[in-house]
Amino acid sequence: MIDVQAASSPVPVVNPDSPALRFGAIAVGVACVVGLPFLVSSYHTAQFSQVVIYAIALLGLNLLTGYNGQISLGHGAFFAIGGYATAILTVKLGIGYGPAIVIGGILCFVAGFAFGLPALRLGGLYLALATFALALATPQLLKFKAFDDWTGGVQGLLLKKPQAPLHLPLTRDQWLYFLCVFCAGLLFWAATNLINSRIGRAMIAIRDHPIAAEAMGIDTALYKTTTFGVSAAYTGIAGGLASLVVGFVSPDSFDLFLSLSLVVGIVVGGLASIWGVVVGALFIEFVPNYADSISDVLGENAKALPWAIYGILLILLMYAAPTGAAGTARSLARGIAHLRRGSTNVSLDRRATGGDQTG
Repeated sequence: MIDVQAASSPVPVVNPDSPALRFGAIAVGVACVVGLPFLVSSYHTAQFSQVVIYAIALLGLNLLTGYNGQISLGHGAFFAIGGYATAILTVKLGIGYGPAIVIGGILCFVAGFAFGLPALRLGGLYLALATFALALATPQLLKFKAFDDWTGGVQGLLLKKPQAPLHLPLTRDQWLYFLCVFCAGLLFWAATNLINSRIGRAMIAIRDHPIAAEAMGIDTALYKTTTFGVSAAYTGIAGGLASLVVGFVSPDSFDLFLSLSLVVGIVVGGLASIWGVVVGALFIEFVPNYADSISDVLGENAKALPWAIYGILLILLMYAAPTGAAGTARSLARGIAHLRRGSTNVSLDRRATGGDQTG
């Protein structure tokens, strides 16, 4: 005779929230990040360094737009300020690249905070247009003849990539990769704690219900300007790291397209997401290259199509994942949890039915 209760017992399912599984996933992720520069060429190592740099910049923009509701189309300007500050401090003044990156981040915080003060009177599309103007003006200011002695004018500045300290057996590109990863780890940790704190909850309250937040005693002006400053500091640090990885800065490196690419990155990764920015960084670093490869495959007649291919891929992605990578992942997780709850309820019903029959 078949034991109905035993036959209908549910198959054990691994709990995705278990500490052991989470620790294992983190360990695998860390191993992949650490081992990556030893498994790929110097060129690809530099590419992944750029991915980490873009992730830092996108995280800063997401703090402003995703968590605080302020739209910026000009964060390429803060990227340029951080990059040029690091280049000038290291090339012209002989300051070490570590302090130069920190000073560049501080300068960007001050610039972002100062820009945020008049921007308090603006919101929505008006703020977006103001930051758009900032993105347009910055490259032209960097080409201004009076600043040529410091900025190098249209020719830009060349930087020497730093060697690994303490005689570590690393190439210059590998060392810069680990430097970017280290900075990203600190900044992601700081952003996570910020969002989960009282300050983060106030930022979100201002985004969702600004009038109610002000009625509750939240200083919306202070939080908005400070968030703008912190966001600019993140982007400036990313710009400083980028200047070291590329080894060169010029005004044309920080054009309007950079600012628009950062906006694309946070949309693709998902607004109000800490880790979704990694997906956005991968997109803006690699998808243009893949678009070039596709146009090469199509032949000589398609040489002018890379950006058309890029646009088509972006449109398809927005149709497939309108809430970005993070929103899609959350939807899938909710769907899986719903299915698991449903299968558990069915199993319990079968066990109860089997128990009644055996009784």
